Formats: sequence, structure tokens, C-alpha cells
Amino acid sequence: MIAAILSLTILGAALGIILGVANKFLQVEGNPLVDELIAMMPGSNCGQCGFPGCSGAASAIADGSASPACCPPGGKTLATAIAAKLGITIDLSALADDGPKIATVAEELCIGCCRCSKVCPTDAILGAAKQIHNVLREACTGCSSCVEKCPTEALVMTPVPVTLQHWVMPKPLAA
Repeated sequence: MIAAILSLTILGAALGIILGVANKFLQVEGNPLVDELIAMMPGSNCGQCGFPGCSGAASAIADGSASPACCPPGGKTLATAIAAKLGITIDLSALADDGPKIATVAEELCIGCCRCSKVCPTDAILGAAKQIHNVLREACTGCSSCVEKCPTEALVMTPVPVTLQHWVMPKPLAA
């Protein structure tokens, strides 16, 4: 019994060391620009841009096959930051941006069908079957994929309410 435990322990340690060394020497380096773009994006992986998640959109933007303004939840702010990161100019006049929005549930319309919670990429919608649902403000990224799935139109996108944690002093007007 002790010989079996000892042999499996030695075998596990030896294979672990071999895997660690292989990881060190056979590691595939990725594009650091893509990693930086992924860190800038909302990370909701909602697919509104037409790519499979934020990593697909970031690699397409780095390749030049997608516009920096392809992320709808990111809006003009993200497009401007990505364009500055890439050192390119971008025309954002055609891009409509109403500011950050989050989903809210009208409790009197919610029937508890759970269709919205199944499509939410960040699991921001709480609720059970045949129960009223609610949205976690901190987890909602504003992708609006839940709004299209709601059969009773109980979910609507509303601007992020200004609270003490989110308030930003407006810029002074140029005189």
C-alpha cells in the first residue's frame, strides 16, 4: 500500500515538473496589442459587434479588419480610447451615443419566464421561474441582449443613475 502511494506521488511530481518545463519552453506568445484591447473592452462577450466575444473583436481591430467603433456597449468613449491606442483618427459623428445604460425591469410586467436571464452574458439578472426578476446594476454592462428576448417588454434600457459613486464634475464651459 505504501509502495503504491509512494510510486504515484513520485509519478505525479515528475509529470508535474515535466509539464511545467514544457509550459515554459513551448509557450505561444500572443499579440500584446490584442491583450491591451481586450482589457479596455467591457468584457461582456455579448456579440453585438458581430464577433465571437471581446477577444474576437480585439483581434479584428488589431488586424485592421474591424473599426474601433464596432463595440456598441463601449460607445464613443471606447472607440476614442482604442483609436488613441492605435494612433489612428476615427469619425464618430455617425455613432449615436446616449451614454452608459443599464437594464431595468418593470415589475408589473415581468412574468418570470427566465428568457432574459438565459441570454445575459454577465449573469446580471436575478430571478427564478415564475418570479419577478431584477438586474444587478454593478454587473450589467448595457449590452441590451436581454431586452430583445423579453416577451412582455418588461426590460428597458435606462441611463445609469447618477449616484455619489458615479458622479463626475462637468467640464467648465469655454468662455
